[in-house]
Amino acid sequence: MLPALVKENLPRLTRAIQLLADDPRADAALTLADELTGITAMVAEKFTNDRTADGIARALQLTVGGVSLGLEQVLGVDSDAAALDFLVDNGAEAAFQAGFRQVKDLSQMPEDTLMGEYDNDPVYAQRRLRDLFVDICLADPNQNWSGHERFQTQLKQRKEVQAIVRLAGWLRRHNDGGAVSDTDLNAEGVIALAIIFAVEGGGRVVARAGQKEFERFVKAVRKAKPDYEQGWAELVAKVPAQHHPVLLERIASYRHSCTVLKHIPGRTAMKTLFAELENYAGSELEADYG
Repeated sequence: MLPALVKENLPRLTRAIQLLADDPRADAALTLADELTGITAMVAEKFTNDRTADGIARALQLTVGGVSLGLEQVLGVDSDAAALDFLVDNGAEAAFQAGFRQVKDLSQMPEDTLMGEYDNDPVYAQRRLRDLFVDICLADPNQNWSGHERFQTQLKQRKEVQAIVRLAGWLRRHNDGGAVSDTDLNAEGVIALAIIFAVEGGGRVVARAGQKEFERFVKAVRKAKPDYEQGWAELVAKVPAQHHPVLLERIASYRHSCTVLKHIPGRTAMKTLFAELENYAGSELEADYG
């Protein structure tokens, strides 16, 4: 069996530099070298150690990745020649800044639907940016690099998480019992409460509840036997359209899998039902019973 062919995928900056040997533009190579040296010095000062050889070498690798990531973003085409044209016409600094902005924007997007006070802490935010910059942009100029692909994968994942967090934020702000402004957020828990309580009907938005309210809710549902689908439709009608994809996906999941909703019509003990609710809502439940 023949060995699988490995496609070479050097950083975009490396591939663009390889074309300089045949480039007719005067001083293009010298100008680019000066710019990359300046960027590397800045990166070494801010992100590595500019007093050691290892720090400078690591800064060079971060520069290669940062510029390459920026080129992938600004070009819009898979062309090494176009990358070199951009570097000559606009400068390596413009490409690096484009790449760094992408990483910075990514670092400011939520990574998890569980959020706490540290997620908004400036010191923690800087550390998160630094770690993400190193993770994505560290690139050996002479080896295959997948930073752009890793960036795209993380961007997709974080956009999905951001959509969940934004829906939970809207539900919290419009909670019928008053806006919820806690620093800690269990976004999935907020959405779970809203979907579960929505089956009672009336279009109420419930993003925070305790055991007393849950017991009232269960008794009301058992007595009135409401149409769950109508209750969910009323909730969807109140929520802005941009949040509908996440909300509808969660409703579809809860329709078939939520044990709380399955067990409410029967004779399951209230204590058992509330324990099941805790599995869905977690820290978003109020501790209103001693």
